[in-house]
Amino acid sequence: MDFYGFYTGKIFDAHKYLGAHINRGKNGKAQGVVFRTFAPSASRISVIGEFNGWTESPMEKVHDGNFWEFISEEAEPGMMYKYRIYDRAGHWIDHCDPYGYGMELRPNTASIIRDMDAYQFQDDKWMKKRSDHKELPLNIYELHFGSFKKPSDEPDAWYDYEEMADILIPYLKENGYNYLEIMPLSEYPCDESWGYQGTGFFSPTSRYGTADQLKAFVDACHKNEIGIILDFVPVHFAVDDYALANYDGTALYEYPHSDVGDSEWGSRNFMHSRGEVRSFLQSAAEYWLSEYHMDGLRMDAISRAIYWQGMPERGVNSNAVEFLRYMNQGLKERHPSVILAAEDSTSFPGVTKSVKEGGLGFDYKWDMGWMNDTLDYFRTAPEYRTRDYHKLTFSMAYYYDERYLLPLSHDEVVHGKATILQKMYGDYEQKFPQARAFYMYMYAHPGKKLNFMGNELGHFREWDEKRELDWNLLDYPAHQDFHRFMKDLNRFYLEHPALSEMDYDTKGFEWLECHAEEKCVYVFERRSEKERIVAVFNFSDEEQEIEIRSKDIKELKKVFSSEYIGYGGAEEKESKGVKIKKDSCSFRLKPFSAEYYDVRGL
Repeated sequence: MDFYGFYTGKIFDAHKYLGAHINRGKNGKAQGVVFRTFAPSASRISVIGEFNGWTESPMEKVHDGNFWEFISEEAEPGMMYKYRIYDRAGHWIDHCDPYGYGMELRPNTASIIRDMDAYQFQDDKWMKKRSDHKELPLNIYELHFGSFKKPSDEPDAWYDYEEMADILIPYLKENGYNYLEIMPLSEYPCDESWGYQGTGFFSPTSRYGTADQLKAFVDACHKNEIGIILDFVPVHFAVDDYALANYDGTALYEYPHSDVGDSEWGSRNFMHSRGEVRSFLQSAAEYWLSEYHMDGLRMDAISRAIYWQGMPERGVNSNAVEFLRYMNQGLKERHPSVILAAEDSTSFPGVTKSVKEGGLGFDYKWDMGWMNDTLDYFRTAPEYRTRDYHKLTFSMAYYYDERYLLPLSHDEVVHGKATILQKMYGDYEQKFPQARAFYMYMYAHPGKKLNFMGNELGHFREWDEKRELDWNLLDYPAHQDFHRFMKDLNRFYLEHPALSEMDYDTKGFEWLECHAEEKCVYVFERRSEKERIVAVFNFSDEEQEIEIRSKDIKELKKVFSSEYIGYGGAEEKESKGVKIKKDSCSFRLKPFSAEYYDVRGL
């Protein structure tokens, strides 16, 4: 390991030195394990584990005395271990390995030795053609691994990684999603944290199996042309004393003062000013991309890194900003085709600009403003939507400042916020046509797409990590129709480059009507090099006449409607043409409806 690079926060491979590593003889067979940890303030450390009857095997100081090492000839892959760390006063706590490749299921806390060379990927074809999708459709299905489907109603009943491959992959392909975003898989003790308060940043959670099983899951996804983005949490970690908190008896990974060290979620904030912490996080990010062939990372709570405690009034955390830039640049140099997405709700400039241009180096930024404005609009009674008309036009005023991704994530369907369908104004019957029109607006709007699991079913119950999705909803006609609509809309999005190819080019979008306040009507055009689509929307509760003016459109041919019979509407699924005469045409649109038209140019 480059020790100077470790201390200065410049390396991405600390995990190859620190942690538990299998020693191999000349024949390649395992011949014991070497354990290493970084704990500069510890007075002494022992390894305890299955291989020594959980008795203390003293570690020796190596290098500059801040690193500790022990070699066991008896240790083998699959065995459990901990570090017994004594502080300067002689008090000890048994810790899991910060760089451990596996951990026990809560409430147990031991690390597990893993042979990371055992599994051989078969996804060369996928890896060679992989892309960041800036000019391609990106339709992401966000997943909580343990509650999509469950084998029983028991709280701790989960399908393992390999079983989920057989369940999930056919569903994703049938439903038109080309990427999967998985909520954090790094080991965590509290189910209710959903993985966002981690204890094992290099340990795939044992809830769903082993490291090799996760690799097999990723491999299977790639063989089926499905990419995977993993939720990564570089801002905070769990307070549990067996993990990173006060690791060597001092604040090694966290800030020593609660004012900036304790997060609003009851976790500890990483101290990004320390090079050792930066190297830890950079190595963790690199580990998931290289060891597991993840196709991207969604970085959680970036606003809390950019600003102290996420508060602009407290100022920019320049050390954390520098860390994000260096990490992102390093990851993109090593993996140019991966996707780096930021969950950031601030107006901090240049989140998706390259580091060379002074930006943070992310590929995409979640458009939280679009999400909040749009959902607020659809909550509003139709008679007040004229007042709120420009909540739906405002997004395009700032859209080209960043490369945005449009999210409808897990955060929007929990804690009393109501599900996406429930957010729609009105009674049961009114919600479905509005939801269909809303989704057609979302998919035509520039920006890549993300939907949380269950949204496509018309879920009414808020998401609960302990229960599977309400699949019985598909026994009801309205939900069957809505699910069919979402399938077809997803496929339409994937098959029509006008909706994605020029997402970040101003030539890819044009308003044709954005001042019909009294009618709540919107019309815009999306373009690619070879295709043009006009999207028309009526978000009022009355039928409206829509006029389109254009000097270079000869004919409009309807190619998709929210009101088709198979979706819950009353319209036959047929292609209808509308001629443009004297640079304009008009037609009527039903209440709470949307339509896409293919453009025939002059």
